[in-house]
Amino acid sequence: MSDMIRPILIHPDPRLKKLCEPVADITDELRALADDMLETMYDAPGVGLAAPQIGVLQRLFVLDCAKDDTEEPQPMVMFNPEIVASSEELNVYEEGCLSIPEQYAEVTRPAEVDVCWIDRDGNEQKATFDGLWATCFQHELDHLNGKLFIDHLGPMKRQLITRKSQKYKREKARG
Repeated sequence: MSDMIRPILIHPDPRLKKLCEPVADITDELRALADDMLETMYDAPGVGLAAPQIGVLQRLFVLDCAKDDTEEPQPMVMFNPEIVASSEELNVYEEGCLSIPEQYAEVTRPAEVDVCWIDRDGNEQKATFDGLWATCFQHELDHLNGKLFIDHLGPMKRQLITRKSQKYKREKARG
């Protein structure tokens, strides 16, 4: 089965604000979906993509924060991801989102997170992420809880970015 690039939902879209359902069983269909999501993420290009961003309301996201051309790709597929512990220390990253094209803002999040998830083979995995990986994991986990990075901003900045995103969406619809 060939990987397929899926259309990415653009904010505002009500599906981006919904709480996603846990994945009960990792099926071949879900593994194929994860492959499509990786393909879509690399094509965008991005470092993470959550299932609700392609209209699938399940707790699944993919990550690959090895952005440097000298690094080997490190694609990760995460079903039912969770944060088990977060550091007191915070980090500020300029975040963007494939569902909010061309818009970036600084977001403060825990610098380090201990996480667990189920991999594509159904095995439970645990890891500690810091730097971009920690930020990306938290950003994608927010998506599964119906939150966008702009929800971490003040109301003025959030409204400004939402208006720009609406304009982008209208222009894209016109072709």
